[in-house]
Amino acid sequence: MAEAKWYVVHTYSGYENKVKANIEKTIENNKHLAEQILEVRVPLQDVVELKNGVRKTVQKKMFPGYVLLNMEMNDDTWYVVRNTRGVTGFVGPGSKPVPLTEAEMKPLGIKTENVSIDFEEGDSIAVVAGVWKDTVGVVQKLDYSKQTATIFVELFGRETPVEISFAEVRKL
Repeated sequence: MAEAKWYVVHTYSGYENKVKANIEKTIENNKHLAEQILEVRVPLQDVVELKNGVRKTVQKKMFPGYVLLNMEMNDDTWYVVRNTRGVTGFVGPGSKPVPLTEAEMKPLGIKTENVSIDFEEGDSIAVVAGVWKDTVGVVQKLDYSKQTATIFVELFGRETPVEISFAEVRKL
């Protein structure tokens, strides 16, 4: 079996969620595809809008007209995705899809490597690098997708939650 990689599919504008739903429905109907097309994603970001003097946080598409797919590239998967209603093609030269690189995926919050850590929620940790170096805190939350730990630090006499990368901490 080939290794699953992230690919980008171009869609008609406004059809991103429809394409995602259609691909997921096809995967549901063809069980052999579930092992080859692992994830379909429409990346969203929080944007603060100011309307009539009221601040409102809304989610907007990061890349209108594009859908991300974590899949093994072969003739079957290519055919299924390419012939999904609303898809205009894969991103890449000609008809050859090009997978996203590690550097391209990092800003999207998609990590490919699995990091093992020796601490869990409730453990005391020390920050060994970055802005909060030499700070000690208790892990409140772990986010494996972003590879961060949330700890509380005292700031101006108040407990404040701070997100710190797994690479910047060690267990006490």
